Amino acid sequence: MHRLSPLHLSFMRTLIHFLLLLPGFALSGQNIPFIKADQIDRWKNADTDTVYVLNFWATWCAPCVEELPSFEKLNKAYADKKVKVVLISTDFKRNVESGVKPFVKKKKLESAVVFMDEPNPNNYINAVDSTWSGAIPATLIWSKKKGVSQFFEKKLTYSELEAAVKKALQ
Repeated sequence: MHRLSPLHLSFMRTLIHFLLLLPGFALSGQNIPFIKADQIDRWKNADTDTVYVLNFWATWCAPCVEELPSFEKLNKAYADKKVKVVLISTDFKRNVESGVKPFVKKKKLESAVVFMDEPNPNNYINAVDSTWSGAIPATLIWSKKKGVSQFFEKKLTYSELEAAVKKALQ
């Protein structure tokens, strides 16, 4: 019997997490994966030239909801590029089934949607960006291979979002 090395196990875990975040999982009625803070580190350390657009939002946050169409538009416009849009819900865990899932279905969100399953936001805030106060909406645009890190602690317009992604793709 062959045992997988720690490197292979790490790769397999990352691959499984990535597969869970494919756009097909963001369709109506999707099963929203729960992630922990260490997923942020995995995305940030991924040895790929993919540009990750990680948006932190909640259903109760009006500016967050207002900017979601911009992320959906970006997701569609850059579907054939190495850009991965992930909408990370920071709603209360008890509201995922009764609030987040129906919201995602009603809004017909096609971007990958995950739930940040951390009882204390401080467990992931510094992993995202050391300057983040914890306010939402917040967006991290990241590519390790390209050496890109852009953090926004505000509601983004589509033009701002697209400009940041274009800069990251250069």
